[in-house]
Amino acid sequence: MKDVLTPYKRRLETYLSALPLTGAPEKLRSAMRYSLLSGGKRLRGCLTLMSCEMAGSDSEAALPFAAALEMIHAYSLIHDDLPAMDNDTLRRGKPTNHVVYGEAMAILAGDGLLTHAFELIASSPHPRAFRAFGEIARAAGVGGMLAGQTLDVTLEGTQPELETVQAIHRGKTAALLTAPVTAGLILGGASEAEIEAGRAFGCHLGMAFQIVDDLLDLEGDPALMGKTLGKDQAEGKLTWPACVGVPQAKKDAEAHTRAALDALSCFGERAASIRELTCAMLRRAQ
Repeated sequence: MKDVLTPYKRRLETYLSALPLTGAPEKLRSAMRYSLLSGGKRLRGCLTLMSCEMAGSDSEAALPFAAALEMIHAYSLIHDDLPAMDNDTLRRGKPTNHVVYGEAMAILAGDGLLTHAFELIASSPHPRAFRAFGEIARAAGVGGMLAGQTLDVTLEGTQPELETVQAIHRGKTAALLTAPVTAGLILGGASEAEIEAGRAFGCHLGMAFQIVDDLLDLEGDPALMGKTLGKDQAEGKLTWPACVGVPQAKKDAEAHTRAALDALSCFGERAASIRELTCAMLRRAQ
């Protein structure tokens, strides 16, 4: 997984590091950069670039969109870690944003990253920027990531039902793994059929990713994960293994991975790197 992502991640890290965050007071800029530049897989941004190339185009013009998706992801993690949400004190092996900067500044840093992401996209002269913008906004919004987060928070401690967990995972994770694919394909000039194939791929990829994440919370190595494990079970979170058990959850992750790979068939060899990444995600240890 690391080998596939490295060249894209390197470009993205350079771009993110150079963003001036113009107008932000120094403390706000520091808090935003703390979470934005704290590492991570850069999966969402890399998928944007890879999908643009899968459509047959150069991915340079997709960099602002890739960066914006990483900003949105960073904002979601800052807010997710807050005491009012998951109350986590460790993220990627470092103290979470609110531990370092305080709750008020962490909220502002998350707000700043979200709004700056849209400012960055809006400044793009790309002829298909507006449509790609819509894909990203819907995925991050009330019918996507926020819908999943709402269900996750409000149904904590209730009896786990697979239909509910599917809805949580579709919103909380799959939406923001689908948008990079569809946005990248749109920017790359893909056909409507290819965009819809990318949408199906992203949904199945996101479901597999979150099921594996649920499993790693039970069986992962804390040193590799860089965060506190076992909290999902302790806090009564609605997870896939809680519904179907660990053995079936592993089978379901494999099934969603196969479905994701099947959705890429129309791209032929152009999807070779994304296929490799998809298989590697199923085997990831962090």
